Amino acid sequence: MTVTPELEGKYLYAVVRASDSRGFEAKGIGGRGDPVYTISDGHLAAVVSDSPQTEYDNSRRNMMAHQLVLEEVMQSFNLLPVRFGTIATDTAMITEKLLKARRNELDHLLEQMRGRVELGLKATWREEVVFREILDENPAIRKLRDGIARRPVNSTHFDRIQLGERIAKAMDAKRMVDEQLILDRLKPFAHKTKLNKPIGDQMVINAAFLLEQEVEPGLDAAIRQMDAEIGERFRFKYVGPVPPYNFVNIVVSWN
Repeated sequence: MTVTPELEGKYLYAVVRASDSRGFEAKGIGGRGDPVYTISDGHLAAVVSDSPQTEYDNSRRNMMAHQLVLEEVMQSFNLLPVRFGTIATDTAMITEKLLKARRNELDHLLEQMRGRVELGLKATWREEVVFREILDENPAIRKLRDGIARRPVNSTHFDRIQLGERIAKAMDAKRMVDEQLILDRLKPFAHKTKLNKPIGDQMVINAAFLLEQEVEPGLDAAIRQMDAEIGERFRFKYVGPVPPYNFVNIVVSWN
């Protein structure tokens, strides 16, 4: 049986401003060790590696390979991330259908990213603290909880459902207040803010901030100050700088 080899193409990671050819240390997606380099047209360039024309699943290995390339590139360039899994058939397709055809759009977006970085913040409640606060602030919930505790389990089914609904409602209200508390402290440093959906019941905020590089130390200090003041209520996870996924993600159609 004859096996038909996969066609070769160019896997895209990002668009940058670069008129000269540039190579990078990170290896391309797919595990073959393909070099990562730029394809330039005028002052714009696509960061690519050679790749089979295949569909990459979003496994940890593939996502990390993509991420590591972007992390290296952003050490030298402002970049526009390209959506994971984007593959062109050849160099001409990239130059004609991306770098030439969308030059004005790409220039505008790169100007928006110039001198700016993305940082992310997740804040989660310390579960025992927020539950105690809800009981202290809601006597009716405490009374229902205590009443259930004194009765046989098989007689409290509907009361336990009601208790869960009341706690969830109280948590939603508290989340809105605490989210605003955190945003009020950090928004003054940000050029743009994006709020992503919290993950799990205990997460209060899942935010990304786009900010000027020179104000990054101020945001760092504000987060450390919050941790010192209200860290008994929250766990903070602060990451960055990272590629600006939350503020630009180039989607390419080759049709």
